[in-house]
Amino acid sequence: MTPSDAPLDSLTGKLLVAMPAMPDPRFAHAVVLICAHSDEGAMGVMVNKPLSELTLLKLLEHLDLPLPGGDTGLGDPPGDMAIHFGGPVETSRGFVLHSPDVQTQEGSAEVAAGIVLSTSIEILAEMARGQGPAQALTALGYAGWGAGQLEGELQAGGWLLADANPALVFETEDSLKWSGTLSGMGVDPRLLSGATGHA
Repeated sequence: MTPSDAPLDSLTGKLLVAMPAMPDPRFAHAVVLICAHSDEGAMGVMVNKPLSELTLLKLLEHLDLPLPGGDTGLGDPPGDMAIHFGGPVETSRGFVLHSPDVQTQEGSAEVAAGIVLSTSIEILAEMARGQGPAQALTALGYAGWGAGQLEGELQAGGWLLADANPALVFETEDSLKWSGTLSGMGVDPRLLSGATGHA
């Protein structure tokens, strides 16, 4: 079955892996987790592009979320967890991909086995208190596609599809996620780059 023949609802929870010849530099070597997909379009969050100047601690301070201190009985404050560039749409809006051990009342939805997407500031407040999920990836912005746009990009060979898994999203180093996803599919990134010429 080719990607264009796949049922529309089957892409939620899949990873998009950018081909080396991806024309949009914002998506060069990108790995995107598709969080929603229907006949009206799709949205996803890039999971391998950390923002060099922003950490979770700085974001929480910017949002005035109280951090645990001294004898509060709360967990340790978040360390220098990187904030990721989730995509070029609504870059001031936050998204947290995380393990399903903590979920908020509103704004949480499981998008793949073992991966929940939360859009509520409540999840960040839990993380600030040291009571957040065991695994998390925080991103600003998202990638969006209009009706039929993603299907067209898949048909044109701009992306490869892979299954998402928590180990890749949460535990793999960002710099290794693109090549690691391809290797997991049995694709040698070096051969892929050579076959497509200059990237």
